[in-house]
Amino acid sequence: NDIACAIELEQVEKVYRTDRIETVALSSVSLKVSKGEFISIMGPSGSGKSTLLNVIGLLDVPSGGSVTINKRPITSYSDKSLARVRNEEIGFVFQTFHLINDLSVLDNVELPLLYRAGLSGSERRKLAVTALERVGLQSRIHHFPNQLSGGQQQRVAIARAIAGRPGILLADEPTGNLDSQMGDEIMELLQNLNQEHQTTVVMVTHDPRQAAKTARIVRLFDGRQVS
Repeated sequence: NDIACAIELEQVEKVYRTDRIETVALSSVSLKVSKGEFISIMGPSGSGKSTLLNVIGLLDVPSGGSVTINKRPITSYSDKSLARVRNEEIGFVFQTFHLINDLSVLDNVELPLLYRAGLSGSERRKLAVTALERVGLQSRIHHFPNQLSGGQQQRVAIARAIAGRPGILLADEPTGNLDSQMGDEIMELLQNLNQEHQTTVVMVTHDPRQAAKTARIVRLFDGRQVS
């Protein structure tokens, strides 16, 4: 019974080299995430959590080992195809919301869709509105980010990440800048996306309470996987 694998890392290494220093950010990390699974990554600062997320999200190329996304090894992709996979198959949510303050909520959510070939303006708008409905912000689409609370801004960021209907959502400390109640709401939202749409979610967090709500916890220490 081979459940479809969304993400597969084998013996992934990531080394950063400067003139004199070599920093090992990841050391022989092997990880399989099934389609529709929700996992969290935990570990102390500097343990390689964000590097791991960037490697999965194709923002960073590993120094060794292999990365396979949706059954395709990323070594088989050209730069152009990698950009397409990042844009169409993977959504990103960060601790800081990265919203553009002089664009409306709707325009912020539409932004990544501008880079997608073959979408008309009205199709883009429809996808953006649907995403905002899914995060419960349809009444705020003409507001600007600075008119929203932190929790609402994070919802906009999630709407932006899911507007293009990616199968994989990567979240780096998505509740890190929020109080516990808002954090719980964002967590509930991620759980709903995971359950209703079978979105695969990989979340980096330092909050054991939020991590406990995910199917499993991967722990890193000094770039190595310890559990």
